[in-house]
Amino acid sequence: MAKKKVTRKELLNEPDEFITFSAKLLKIMATYKVQFLYAVGLLFLIGIVFSGISYFAFRSEGLAFALLDKTMKNYEVSLKKNGPENAFKEAKNDFVKIIEKYSGNRGGKIARIELANISINAGDTDSAIELYIKALEYFSNDQTVKNIILSNLGYAYEGKNDLKSSVKYFEMIVSEPDTFLKDEALFNLGRIYAEMGNEKMSRDAYKKIVSDFAGSFYLPIAKERS
Repeated sequence: MAKKKVTRKELLNEPDEFITFSAKLLKIMATYKVQFLYAVGLLFLIGIVFSGISYFAFRSEGLAFALLDKTMKNYEVSLKKNGPENAFKEAKNDFVKIIEKYSGNRGGKIARIELANISINAGDTDSAIELYIKALEYFSNDQTVKNIILSNLGYAYEGKNDLKSSVKYFEMIVSEPDTFLKDEALFNLGRIYAEMGNEKMSRDAYKKIVSDFAGSFYLPIAKERS
């Protein structure tokens, strides 16, 4: 039996698979932005911790990184077993001890960011913001870590529904000369400006991804929405 030929009209009436996917992706990111923030920030900073242990192996700072690595691993075990709030309560004092004892070392400064990450994962957004802002003072000359902190602040304020402040921090990433996380910041600006009802600024952010970031993960959605 011959297959029924699908007409162009029928094809046009079918939902576009990519548009459906992109809409779902935007919805998921908006709903679980705190989890995205924690996962991305944690993975990147774990890399810093491991490299720090190796780099400072024969220096006193190696101890700070070793303690931070141990504390993070204990937290991850507790997180899987007890959930984010209880894991945060168990690990908080350990992070604070590292911060206080090694406040002048890079390991202690990274510990402050990790404490902010687990705070926001446990729902304590205000404490996380305070920790991130303090960490910015220490990493003003480290563009990569600085952009991570700015991005985290953008997500944190968005989680509080303070979209104006969220935009401010994502715009700071866009204004920096370093391109690290810039396409993600533009994507977030596109989302948030749309939520604020500013369609022109939203499209401009997406257009910037299209023009400047040909290899970006966000490019297909940016093309669709620019």
